[in-house]
Amino acid sequence: RSRNKFMRKEIINIGIPSKGRLNFLSEKIFKKKKLKIYYNKRELLGRIKDRPNVRVLFLHAREIIEQIAIGRLDIGISGFDLLRESEINVQRNIKVEKKLNFGFATLVLAVRDEFIDVFTTLDLDEVADEFRKKNKRLIRIGSKYPNLTRQYLYSRGVTNFSIIKSRGATEAMPTNLTAELISDITSSGQTLTANKLRILNDGKILKSQACLMRSRLSTKKKGVNKIIQLIS
Repeated sequence: RSRNKFMRKEIINIGIPSKGRLNFLSEKIFKKKKLKIYYNKRELLGRIKDRPNVRVLFLHAREIIEQIAIGRLDIGISGFDLLRESEINVQRNIKVEKKLNFGFATLVLAVRDEFIDVFTTLDLDEVADEFRKKNKRLIRIGSKYPNLTRQYLYSRGVTNFSIIKSRGATEAMPTNLTAELISDITSSGQTLTANKLRILNDGKILKSQACLMRSRLSTKKKGVNKIIQLIS
């Protein structure tokens, strides 16, 4: 029994995004480094040829961050934006080993075109103040990134706002009248334009890309460094 426990402890768990372009490009990196992943798509579990102690789990990019932080994953590929959005105690347990050459995007603050007085955060500060007096409520910002958005606006002296947590398509929130502005991740900006939204002149909150990360709780686990060196 103790031998099994020891063996189980030595399994290296790697998390990669389960869907889309991030999944495809993550798998491509492994394949390029002679670490081809074999898996059963239904089980969301993979193996690497000739490495019986390595297990690959296919998870949502946000979940990868959470699982690395608690040590359930030793290594993972996820977005820099999701790492920075997470709580401080989560960030403390994660080390970015390498910024990868894909998954480029920017977290931006955007406003509906009809807000003709708002081009900068300074304008937003004035308009938000007027909005509160006129409407007896705070101007709303729809976002899946409340922490980064709040920090960014506070650092620019904007405080009269409330953040509405986005559950679906953030860019549709102003059209659906659930928010006046949005803070969202964008790569080409086309979706924003299609929804009659424009980025504030100083509205770039954070540049992001896919990163190879490791758990600080796995520093003593055998074999983790070797795999990181291979992928890097």
